[in-house]
Amino acid sequence: MRKVAVIGVGMTKFSGKQSKTAVELFTEAAADAIEESNIKPKDIQALFVGNSLGDFEEGQAQIQAFCAESLGAFNVRANRYENACASASAAIQDAFMWVAGGFYDIVLVGGTEVAAKMGTPLATRTFAMFSDSCYEYPVGITFPGVFALLTHLYSKKYDIPLPELKRQMAQVSVNSHYYGSRNPKAQLQKEISVDDVLNSRVVASPLQLQDCCPFTDGAAALVLASEKLAKKLTAKPVYIAGIGQTSSGNLVSQKDHLPHLYARELAGRQSYAMAGMRPSDIDVVELHDCFSIAAIIALESLGFFPYGKAGEAVLRGETRIDGKIAVNPSGGLKAKGHPIGATGAAQAYEIVKQLRGESGERQVEGARVGMTDTLGGDGGTLTNIIFKRGW
Repeated sequence: MRKVAVIGVGMTKFSGKQSKTAVELFTEAAADAIEESNIKPKDIQALFVGNSLGDFEEGQAQIQAFCAESLGAFNVRANRYENACASASAAIQDAFMWVAGGFYDIVLVGGTEVAAKMGTPLATRTFAMFSDSCYEYPVGITFPGVFALLTHLYSKKYDIPLPELKRQMAQVSVNSHYYGSRNPKAQLQKEISVDDVLNSRVVASPLQLQDCCPFTDGAAALVLASEKLAKKLTAKPVYIAGIGQTSSGNLVSQKDHLPHLYARELAGRQSYAMAGMRPSDIDVVELHDCFSIAAIIALESLGFFPYGKAGEAVLRGETRIDGKIAVNPSGGLKAKGHPIGATGAAQAYEIVKQLRGESGERQVEGARVGMTDTLGGDGGTLTNIIFKRGW
């Protein structure tokens, strides 16, 4: 199996509502990634695009073909990936395997979404399709409801009083906004306080508005290349060292391990094993903080902190860029934004920038190894990718 490097990345500004179409957004991000890679569109041999809701957002299916044509990558293999919020991460992993296996030398991969255009009612309904639409949605389970239930379960299982847990969760959001305010591509560029979180309106008790990520429009893209080509095209290749992807059924089928998601632990183990690494080797992680409690659960499932202890670590500052493990220096889904089909690619964009030392005042000093963690649905798809500097 050949080594595979990221040689170029691009990302649009994330926002609450874009005037551009999903194809136009992807073209913008991909054009930047192509330029950074020192290649031309004609050099692209395949194109993989994460996009979850194009059918509902713009009535546009088969978006991948139109993205390829728009870029000038004519007649290439073009596939669309729908793995809920993990769509782009799944696309990256498949692109990696095509290049690692020797079938292609250069693949363009990423994601695009214009979910904010749908408005809150339709977006909420379509997002809920990524849970069990037969048995969960009809009884009122939308994603705020899922993570509200997990919050109560977490509080009870680890004997953490709900007011204390809510304060821990609030600090997760405060951290995200601190870094988001320093990220020019982030959707929410305003710092908030713990009191701002605790005084925001209730969405699904005990989750409040500032515990929740926004609906977002945006796109991100990466160019992957074989090691041989990467060495010719860039002085700063970032290699994919390990990947992991697993699946689960509906939430009740996962009951024995909740509030943690066993599929995430398996995917994390796969990526660590492939990379020959442990959690302590990771310098920076972009993890799936769709809700503040989700970040706490992910930190424990990925082995960064013991069960029931991640919230305390957040309060101690151990997840800041100068702490034990730098978490979401992009601002995360909470502040950077969450265009679901593009989120995994945006996470990878941030990690590549961090490992190159190109993140300005959000830079994690000396970062050599980074990881992404993307959750699709309520545990239906879990993906992890480990990246490392190649120079």
